[in-house]
Amino acid sequence: MPDLRLEQLDAHLAKQLAPLYVIHGDEPLLSLEAADAIRKRARASGFSERTVMVSERGFKWGELHAAGASMSLFGDKKIIELRIPTGKPGTEGAEAIKSYVESLAPDTLTLVSLPKLDRSGQESGWFKALGRVGPVITIYPVDRTRLPEWISARLARQKQRANRETLAFLADCVEGNLLAAFQEIQKLALLLPEGELDFESVRAAVLNVARFDASQLSEAMIAGDLPRFARVLDGLRAEGEAAPRMVWLVAEELRAVARVQTGISAGRQLPDLFREYRVWGEPRQRAVAAAARRLPAEALQSALTHTARIERVSKGVAKGDAWDELLGLGLSLGAPPANRAAAPALPPGPRGRP
Repeated sequence: MPDLRLEQLDAHLAKQLAPLYVIHGDEPLLSLEAADAIRKRARASGFSERTVMVSERGFKWGELHAAGASMSLFGDKKIIELRIPTGKPGTEGAEAIKSYVESLAPDTLTLVSLPKLDRSGQESGWFKALGRVGPVITIYPVDRTRLPEWISARLARQKQRANRETLAFLADCVEGNLLAAFQEIQKLALLLPEGELDFESVRAAVLNVARFDASQLSEAMIAGDLPRFARVLDGLRAEGEAAPRMVWLVAEELRAVARVQTGISAGRQLPDLFREYRVWGEPRQRAVAAAARRLPAEALQSALTHTARIERVSKGVAKGDAWDELLGLGLSLGAPPANRAAAPALPPGPRGRP
């Protein structure tokens, strides 16, 4: 069956209910909402029973076929949910899934939930077998640049609206975390009236509740995004994060950039370097490769030396403020190219990617 975009799901469910749906993606909120919409439509169509199975260690794949074959005691329609947290059912699981979809029981709706699969996962026989009998809904993250628009649409659902400045402020506060954004939007529905929201009211409602992820600090640093780096750094400090851990994360990211830069200069391929230095995830791979091209080797070595000094400060071995030192480190890496030596020329990445 043809794949469904998330924004097409409601229209699809209004017209029909397929016997099987697959949801895969790494955005928990959107995946949960898609599954909830399918369950709601199924309940309205008389699917009153629900069986949930999670493919964890020790899971017996024979239970999947048994769940589909068993009849309800009361003859009710049944929802069978199969969750595969790793996205890898293994050989036994793959065969069980293919066998299961070949003989889907009537009056049964199957909902399969997966993390975002890579290309090899999407080309696997078991995944293709699922796609032949039901729509696949791929959940894509909301890009940071689209987050204000996403927040605006969510506000509209509760009959509220905000100007561009207010939407940008909210996006900065949640730092791309949709679950955090969802919670803040719900809070605004409780605290503020319908209609236009003024900036100061919104600011007062969400002040000091921004949620930051430590990985965002190193991400902003190697991207040279100084405003974001300073904002995340302040947020982590206010939330009581341990300075030594922040220093370690920053140092690890700098080492990854330096190693990838050295490898590219030696003519090695990016995929091989990413595997060797354990740079996982396409967004991080793009960021590390871009930083390897942008930053001069001398600047990276200087930054690594600086992190060693910050580590001593964070552990009380040397005098100073580790947080202020981290800010200085970020400022040095984000300095305009005109103020630094030119970065070494590196060959382009595969398929035109950085």
